[in-house]
Amino acid sequence: MTKVSFITLGCRANQAETAVLEDLFRDKGFVLTSEDDPGDITVINSCTVTGEADRATLRIMERARRLNPAVRIALIGCLAQVRKEELLTLKNVHWVVGTARKMSLADIISGEGVDGGRLVVPSIRRAPFTMPLTSSFGRRARANLKIHDGCDNACAYCEVPFARGGARSRVFDDVMAAARALADAGYQEIVLTGINLGAYAHEGRTLVHVVRQMEKIKGLARIRISSLEYSPWIGRLADLMQEPHKLCRFLHVPVQSGCDRTLARMGRGYTSRDVGALMEHVARKVPGIMLGTDVIVGFPGESDRDFEQTCDFLERSPFQYFHVFSYSVRQRARSRSFKGVVAPQVIHARSLRLRALSQRKRQAFLQGAIGSAGNVLFEHKKGRYWIGHTDNYVTIKILSGRDLRNRMIRVKMVKLEDGCVTGQEVLG
Repeated sequence: MTKVSFITLGCRANQAETAVLEDLFRDKGFVLTSEDDPGDITVINSCTVTGEADRATLRIMERARRLNPAVRIALIGCLAQVRKEELLTLKNVHWVVGTARKMSLADIISGEGVDGGRLVVPSIRRAPFTMPLTSSFGRRARANLKIHDGCDNACAYCEVPFARGGARSRVFDDVMAAARALADAGYQEIVLTGINLGAYAHEGRTLVHVVRQMEKIKGLARIRISSLEYSPWIGRLADLMQEPHKLCRFLHVPVQSGCDRTLARMGRGYTSRDVGALMEHVARKVPGIMLGTDVIVGFPGESDRDFEQTCDFLERSPFQYFHVFSYSVRQRARSRSFKGVVAPQVIHARSLRLRALSQRKRQAFLQGAIGSAGNVLFEHKKGRYWIGHTDNYVTIKILSGRDLRNRMIRVKMVKLEDGCVTGQEVLG
C-alpha cells in the first residue's frame, strides 16, 4: 500500500480542498499518514499570497526530505500555478499540479487521469464548479465548506487572480448537498469559505441565499463566514445574526489600510470612511459581534503620515483584532514596479505597533464579556481543560471530567487569562 501525507498551507479554502482530496486518495486505496510520517508521497497544498508563504512551502519540503529522503513530493495549488516548471527542478518534487487540476491529483498519481506527465498546470476556466462530498475533518467540531474560488479584484499588491483564476461559484445545489452531508456526519458548525466569498453568485443566488437555505438543515447549529471583502451589502448579514437565525456573530473584513491615499494606490475601491460606517452599523445592530480585519504594513510609498492615519482608523474602528502582514513583493502584482520601498526595519516597527494595538483591543473585548453567558461548542482537550468557542469566536476553557468533544454547552465566562476565557458550565 502506498502511504501519503497531506500538508495544507494558507486559507480555509485550501483546508476544505485537502479534506476532499484525502477522501479521494482513500478511495484509490492509498493509506493516509500524518505530516510527521511523510510516507511514500507528501502532498503540499500550497499558498503564495506572501513571500513568507512561499518560504513556508520550501521549509516543509525540506522537513519531509529529512524524515524520508526517498519521499516523492506533489506540489499543488497556488504556488504550483504561478511557478510551474521552476518547481519541478526542486529535489524530490515529482508532480506540480496547478489550481485547475489539483482535485484530480489522485487520478494523476495513479496514472488514471487524462492528464499525463509530472507538470499539470492548464489554464483556469471561468465556470460554475462542483466538488465531491466529504466529511473528512478528523475529530474537529467545525467543518470548512468551499463555495467560491478565484477573484476579479486585481488589487495592486496581489497575484491571487493569477494563482486562482477569475471569480467562479460552486453550484448552489452542490453547496446544499455538501452542507447536508456534513451535518449528517455530525458537524454542528460549518464555516463557509472561498477566495472572494462575498462574490458568490449562482443562478441568481447569493451568499445570503446560501445562509438562509443552510439554516433549514436539521442538526446544523451554526453557520460561520470565514472572511469577506468589503461591500455595502454586508450590512444585510446583520439580520441573519439575530436569533433564531444560525449565522455566527463574527465578521472578518480585510481592509488592508486605514489611509485613503494608500487604499487608492492599492486599488481597493473604497475609503476608510466607507468601511468605518459599515462596521459601526453592524456593531450597533449586532451586540457582542467579533469584528476582525487584515492590514498590510509597508505598501510602497506608505509614509509615516499614511501609517498614522491607519493607526488612528484602527483605534477608532469597532474592529477588535487585526492580522498584520508585512508587504511582500509578488512577481505578477502591479505594485512590484511602484516606487517608495519602505525599509524592512520600518515595516517591523510599524507591525509591532499595530499588533500591540490589536492585542489591547482584543483584550478589552474579552474582558467586557466576563460575567456573561453563551453557548460554547467544545472542540478538543488541552491538559485538564476542554477548549471551545462561542458563536462570536471567544475561546473558552472549562474543567470537566466528561467528554465534551463536539458538544454545545451553556457556559458563564468567569475570568480572562492568557488570551483565553475560563468558564463555568451553567447547570439547569
